[in-house]
Amino acid sequence: CRSNKSPWVCLTCSSVHCGSYRCDDFVVNDTKLGLVQKVREHLQNLENSAFTADRHRKRKLLENSTLNSKLLKVNGSTAAICATGLRNLGNTCFMNAILQSLSNIEQFCCYFKELPAVELRNGKTAGRRTYHTRSQGDNNVSLVEEFRKTLCALWQGSQTAFSPESLFYVVWKIMPNFRGYQQQDAHEFMRYLLDHLHLELQGGFNGVSRSTILQENSALSASNKCCINGASTVVTAIFGGILQNEVNCLICGTESRKFDPFLDLSLDIPSQFRSKRSKNQENGPVCSLRDCLRSFTDLEELDETELYMCHKCKKKQKSTKKFWIQKLPKVLCLHLKRFHWTAYLRNKVDTYVEFPLRGLDMKCYLLEPENSGPDSCLYDLAAVVVHHGSGVGSGHYTAYATHEGRWFHFNDSTVTLTDEETVVKAKAYILFYVERQAKAGSDKL
Repeated sequence: CRSNKSPWVCLTCSSVHCGSYRCDDFVVNDTKLGLVQKVREHLQNLENSAFTADRHRKRKLLENSTLNSKLLKVNGSTAAICATGLRNLGNTCFMNAILQSLSNIEQFCCYFKELPAVELRNGKTAGRRTYHTRSQGDNNVSLVEEFRKTLCALWQGSQTAFSPESLFYVVWKIMPNFRGYQQQDAHEFMRYLLDHLHLELQGGFNGVSRSTILQENSALSASNKCCINGASTVVTAIFGGILQNEVNCLICGTESRKFDPFLDLSLDIPSQFRSKRSKNQENGPVCSLRDCLRSFTDLEELDETELYMCHKCKKKQKSTKKFWIQKLPKVLCLHLKRFHWTAYLRNKVDTYVEFPLRGLDMKCYLLEPENSGPDSCLYDLAAVVVHHGSGVGSGHYTAYATHEGRWFHFNDSTVTLTDEETVVKAKAYILFYVERQAKAGSDKL
């Protein structure tokens, strides 16, 4: 990239670059645990061991001074935070926010945490249950394995932030779009992550069947065992839903229907709300999540650039389009489209969107709502990803998530307890709603 701001010298091919090399290896910039930093510290020890030792002592004192922030007052009592933060490896807040959110989706997280550990291609797997994967182009890396290890580290009560450098290395290996240290889009990363986890899991398991793994996983209910059939995995079993797309020709009335699987729904913020930057009612009506869902599912006439090829008329015609949800997922992921192109710029829609913490009712968006149970369409919020800043290439991502009845704010290595009032004021970018189990609950959106 011809940048001289952060050059690196490859010790294999001697190339000087900002992160990637001709030998197809690259640097993961973890400022404490990374290989490059270890080399630097070794050289500094040779030059001035006394100075280096003193610097490390000061660093430890600084880290220890922040540990008291791990205790907060909750309802008048002191509660220790069991959640662990994630180190920022260089603009990796987009990844950290998604990982923390997924770690609080109980069914999804527990599935990976209870998978057997695997040591890839090293001759130490004899007599041990392992799974093989389909990591693209590299047999020595596994996204599933590094994702599993990261999730296991996040709720062990460690007061030291966990460094996801091994996971980030695998992400670079199999997802070239995310190489480098520039800011990335959290939603795009989430989609790539889930897609690649799904592809690897489709490779199956060595030495143990999928059904055995699922039966041993107490977090997955019997209804989730559909992921052992066909090409489905835990990713599609939990996040997978189905849309029905209806298109009607306005000339002859021919109707076309098709079914599209989805892992998340991307919702426009209606244009009439985009200029509203405040939640204050005096500035006009507040945009709600219902407004965004209604905009997504309402009947609309396609414009001239989206003419429909009518098979009866044998040519492109004006038409209408409408979405129905044919099947709801167990975890409903809603992405608010806050970034859009205007001319040559990608701007952010900073409108506040009101969303419920409990009782999101999706029944009116279902194709056949009469076939659903009384609580099967109700969802409760599990996590929220927030983008702070003005543009997609800048700013900062954090996440709010609930765990065992308490809300946490995840800001890279810092984790703090928070309250519902703070969460509902957030300008959400991605919302994770978990299907409510069949039990009492009458709160609705």
